[in-house]
Amino acid sequence: MFIYLSKKVSLRHRVLIAAYIHCVYNWNSILVPQQIAIPNNIHLKCVSWNKDQGFISCGGDDGLLRVLKLETQTDDARLKGLAAPSNLSMNQTLEGHSGSVQVVTWNEQYEKLTTSDQNGLIIVWMLYKGAWYEEMMNNRNKSVVRSMRWNTDGQKICIVYEDGVVIVGSVDGNRIWVKELKGYQLAHVAWSPDSKILLFGMASGEVQIFDNQGNFVMKMTISCLSSTAGAVSIAGIHWYAGTGGYIEPCCPCLAICFDNGRCQIMRCESDESPVCIDAQMNVVCIQWNHCGSVLAVAGSLKTSNLETEINVVHFYTPFGEHLRTLKVPGKQMTGIAWEGAGLRIALAVDSYLYFANIRPDYKWGYCSNTLVYAYIRPERLAYCVVFWDTKNNEKFVKYFKSLMSVNTSGDFCILVGKADEIQSQRWKPSYLPNISLQHVRDQAKYLLTNLV
Repeated sequence: MFIYLSKKVSLRHRVLIAAYIHCVYNWNSILVPQQIAIPNNIHLKCVSWNKDQGFISCGGDDGLLRVLKLETQTDDARLKGLAAPSNLSMNQTLEGHSGSVQVVTWNEQYEKLTTSDQNGLIIVWMLYKGAWYEEMMNNRNKSVVRSMRWNTDGQKICIVYEDGVVIVGSVDGNRIWVKELKGYQLAHVAWSPDSKILLFGMASGEVQIFDNQGNFVMKMTISCLSSTAGAVSIAGIHWYAGTGGYIEPCCPCLAICFDNGRCQIMRCESDESPVCIDAQMNVVCIQWNHCGSVLAVAGSLKTSNLETEINVVHFYTPFGEHLRTLKVPGKQMTGIAWEGAGLRIALAVDSYLYFANIRPDYKWGYCSNTLVYAYIRPERLAYCVVFWDTKNNEKFVKYFKSLMSVNTSGDFCILVGKADEIQSQRWKPSYLPNISLQHVRDQAKYLLTNLV
């Protein structure tokens, strides 16, 4: 793993300086090459990354709202394995908020940005001729917005207020329905991938399930808190929409995390056997990557002497396996956002934006003039395994629903999957008709190939 920490550079300069520190790990590489300083030491409260167009919005104290965009990396730089571009192709300040901007969310399908501040003011921004302009604004003047989420197709937005009021509106600004949950303080909201279910997270830590018309369905069972005592609050709810495919069928995709570090990852809102995690940290926020294969859990933990706290990001698989921990400088981390391709994350810390580069451990190998590589095909809900005969420039494709590993040696390639589909399939390119299937009772954790 490589961790790059940079010197401080003002946002006004548009040039970032990187100093490199090298460390090696097994899972993937996490690089922190860039750090953008917000002028006047204004503290950030939130950050969001537009997955399709690449815009980054960040909000903070004193009505701060900025939209940034990193320069597109050239093909030559990608081939050389260089760090992400350090210049900004957009750096626009959006004026309209007077209070601290606490919530920012993108509507990628309609190129809109929705923001809200501590005074309850909501502004919808639109992109016109390369710049962002105010399109609509609204203020109930009664309470503060705690969370806002657009549904998967960008047609509806759900807004939850601290005083228990829920508003669902359309993309053109019309109000669809309003509901008041009396006696509750709302803190979070999430749409299901099919937009049929809404989850409301309460300030008390309770999660309630409603249909998309505002009708109560049931209370969610929180299994990860079964052995805890004391008051807890919800740090984040993120329901991966499945737009980037799944790493296997029925993969856990609904993550709910609490401030005490307890998290549960569910296959659906009524999952009775969720994956439970104890991150052993104070959690601030969570977010899935672009394909639901990695959950980032951001927050802080106390050092061994219990005198100071450090900012960290834990990375987990949907099945609760801890992949890596990234330490982040600064006093208080307030937000995290993944890039659309899942190769970078933005971290809001104090009055700085950090950008971390992620280098995944790709499933690939090379044997007998054949490059073997696998990637997720969202429309097939499966891994596409490509055998590319580089000598004859021919390709052979196979699909697997639960591929775990690709390994090559000599003339052989071994693919390892779960027992319900494959446990080990072994090909010898000649060209690839010979298949031998071997079953192993226990799930494979390590694979070492030495075939002659």
